[in-house]
Amino acid sequence: MKILGIIPARYESTRFPGKPLVDIAGKSMIQRVYDQACKAHLVSKIIVATDDERIFKHVESFGGVVMMTDKNHLNGTTRCNQVLDLISKSGEQFDVVINIQGDEPMINPQQIDKVAKLFNDEKTQISTLAKKITIAEDLCNDNIVKVVFDDNKSALYFSRQAIPYERNHKKDNWLDHNEYYKHVGIYGYRSNILDKIVALPQGKLEFAESLEQLRWLENGIRITIDITDFESIAIDTPDDLLKLTTKL
Repeated sequence: MKILGIIPARYESTRFPGKPLVDIAGKSMIQRVYDQACKAHLVSKIIVATDDERIFKHVESFGGVVMMTDKNHLNGTTRCNQVLDLISKSGEQFDVVINIQGDEPMINPQQIDKVAKLFNDEKTQISTLAKKITIAEDLCNDNIVKVVFDDNKSALYFSRQAIPYERNHKKDNWLDHNEYYKHVGIYGYRSNILDKIVALPQGKLEFAESLEQLRWLENGIRITIDITDFESIAIDTPDDLLKLTTKL
């Protein structure tokens, strides 16, 4: 099985323009993500997918593989699909694509391999990760996406709200009465499924929660979950860089 890892990297970001090029202890963020991704054992090739000449030249400068993509992509999923399409036309074929977040400079390579391993099951269409929530205030944070899944680790629903709702207990005590999981935003897709999901129209659930994975569930596509214990740090704003000071 050939697996392609793609790191989408836009220059324009509302909250943090140019963040792929920000310096973090002597290395750019995109180089740190790339270097970590290259440590994954199950990925055959890593490519940065960008829409900006500055990022393109920078990735080339540290020896990374990079591809220029459209500026008009709405999300990383469609950008990944364009890369897969361009590579396929050149004659190189991949069975699985893993969408690696370009704003997590300390991503654990084992997480990438966890996502990849789920495709050993031929029934896996899309794979992703979840981490158990241990802090009560995370349940109330709308920026932390929660996920519930069945006994076969198939996702049932994703939400910005805490799910399930513990109707017999105060919210401050929910963690004492149930297990809650947050979604870790890394995706693996079988190549034929990736091509299918980018053509799906937006559904009511996705529109309501602004979560594209709900479009896939609405259309009957199975999302397989594995559990990770690793706490990744996403850099969304300049202030988030402070979170890394004790980690590097």
